[in-house]
Amino acid sequence: MKKLNIDYTAVAVNTGGRKGHVRTEDGMLDFDVAMPKEIGGDGGKTNPEQLFAAGYAACFGGALGAVAGKTSLRDSEIKVKVHLGNYGPGDFGLAVDILVKIPHAASLEDAQKLVDAAHAGCPYSKATRGNIEVTAKAVE
Repeated sequence: MKKLNIDYTAVAVNTGGRKGHVRTEDGMLDFDVAMPKEIGGDGGKTNPEQLFAAGYAACFGGALGAVAGKTSLRDSEIKVKVHLGNYGPGDFGLAVDILVKIPHAASLEDAQKLVDAAHAGCPYSKATRGNIEVTAKAVE
C-alpha cells in the first residue's frame, strides 16, 4: 500500500450510534441522526447513508472537474444512491450507484469516458474499490 501524505483531516464525533448525535470538531456540523423508517427507526433526521451519499457526490464532482478538460460541466449533476442491505442475518453492507448527467458532453459515450476517469481518481471510489459494489454511469 502506498503511503499517504496527509493534507487535511476531518474529525467527527458520534454519541448514541444511529439514534444519536454527530458533530465535527470544528463545529461546522452538529446534528442528531436517526435510523430511517425503512429499517425500523423513527426517521425525521439524517442518517449515515445520506451523509455518505452527500460526501461521495461532492467528492465525485471534484474528481469530475479534474478530468473534464474542455468539456463544460455547467448544468451537470452527480446523483449518488447509497443502498443499505444485508448478505444474511446480522451481515450488513452497502452498495452505491453513481448517476452522472453531463449535458455539454459531445455524446453519452464521451460522458461515460469522463465518468470512468473520475471514478478512477475519486478518493471515495478508491476507498470503496474492492470493498463494496459501486457502479458509475453517465445518464441523459
